Amino acid sequence: MDNVPLVIASGNKGKIGEFKKLLDDFPFELLTQPVGFEIEETGNTFMENARIKAIAVSQATGKLSLADDSGLSVEALGGAPGIYSSRYASSDKQRIEKLLADLKPFSNRKAKFECALCIASGEKVLIEVSGFCEGLITFFPKGENGFGYDPIFEVSGLGETYAEMDHQKKKHIGHRGNAFKLLIPELNQLLGSMKK
Repeated sequence: MDNVPLVIASGNKGKIGEFKKLLDDFPFELLTQPVGFEIEETGNTFMENARIKAIAVSQATGKLSLADDSGLSVEALGGAPGIYSSRYASSDKQRIEKLLADLKPFSNRKAKFECALCIASGEKVLIEVSGFCEGLITFFPKGENGFGYDPIFEVSGLGETYAEMDHQKKKHIGHRGNAFKLLIPELNQLLGSMKK
């Protein structure tokens, strides 16, 4: 079977790079969404937003599309930034500074990362899965790897932030990696049905 075109519904270079590594073993020709393509995320959950993005990009390109919506939910902040994680401030540095400032009055530093993945063909949703990773928000950024909130998210029981881990370790225990573990059997089934 020739490589199946799959459009990653994202303009985020860090996210696209992560997906390329995660999808390495699959017969996909990975494509990026059209330049300047903007989608209004009007969902109330990560999964609703992933679905909106996957369907919009698949309809625009006429190809299979994979979208994720992921973010950080902090218990003491009532689940914020949640679905607004990427819009909490205008840069990664500012988002981290704002979150640490907002959390100052609280002793509870519990947080979780969530990743919702959706694959769509046209307006039809083919696969939906969600993965999670529990942790704590650190008092200051640690580590040089990763992007977004990675330097202030310490994984429960490990004492390391996402930004202190190498790609393999993050892939194994991270929210995107956990969502991917659920996605793999679904993808194999989908590719199997396309061969028939």
